[in-house]
Amino acid sequence: MDRIYDRIMIKISGEALSGGKNASIDDVMVQKVVKDVKEILDLGIEVAIVIGGGNFWRGRTSENMERTTADYMGMLATVMNALALQDGFINNEIEAKVMSSIHMTQIAEPFVRNNAVRYLSEKKVVIFAAGTGNPYFSTDTAAALRSVEISADALLLAKNVDGVYDKDPAIHNEAKKFDKLTYLDILSNKLNVMDFTAVTLCMDNNMSIDVFGLDEKDGIKRVCLGENVGTRIREEF
Repeated sequence: MDRIYDRIMIKISGEALSGGKNASIDDVMVQKVVKDVKEILDLGIEVAIVIGGGNFWRGRTSENMERTTADYMGMLATVMNALALQDGFINNEIEAKVMSSIHMTQIAEPFVRNNAVRYLSEKKVVIFAAGTGNPYFSTDTAAALRSVEISADALLLAKNVDGVYDKDPAIHNEAKKFDKLTYLDILSNKLNVMDFTAVTLCMDNNMSIDVFGLDEKDGIKRVCLGENVGTRIREEF
């Protein structure tokens, strides 16, 4: 089976990276991400990653803190996750670059679009940290924005659930999973996939989205080979 994508963006939630455990970062999950990414690198696919920070900090849960402060703290949380992933790749002899939207040159490069594309063409993994660098924008929006900027073929959402449901499957046993959706399906039915700014950005730029569980066996590889894994989101089918 041939690959259907040449360059992908993987958005990994911070909660998924924790592996559902008490630890902020689960080393087993980090190693799984490294293994899964190596498999698709071996297929010749270029890989970029945006990582969330919810395993360390979720600013919207803070009732008293000023919103911009909380958002900046969330951006810093994503940098910690990005460094953990980079370390995992390097320990497995895979070159990885962390590019941050907030300047912190001792530990990460500033985001420069042309440099990111060059690294990808050199088969290096590029990890984008610190969201968009602006408060009031989520890492979902950062993933959509960076996907468009680097001309990715698709945005893969690796979550702690195995696709998109009509309601929260952790609460409702009767929740229905969708195999296929359009952007308008998500917006009109207010489905909890990613924030609407990110969905609209993908829709405006016809960016394909695949949603699947990070703990799915060979999930990233199977998505890139066109198998029916999780939920596919397109302009139309």
